[in-house]
Amino acid sequence: MPNAPVTTNLRIEDAVNDTCPWSGKPIAADSLTLYNGAVVGFCNPECRDKFATAIRGFEDALQARRAVSAGVNQ
Repeated sequence: MPNAPVTTNLRIEDAVNDTCPWSGKPIAADSLTLYNGAVVGFCNPECRDKFATAIRGFEDALQARRAVSAGVNQ
């Protein structure tokens, strides 16, 4: 799956957070992802995947805005 979260070789001790940004629960070793070069932890894979979906939505919106801005500036 091309949009799957990056989870290979990530270590919980490298996470920039101790609690899940969605639930506030402690992070779990099976629920890590890489975001902007940093390991981010979540309480479970569902929260991690929800984060990945949200990030894709934000990135798509930014790309659309840049495309519109580029067309206006030409």
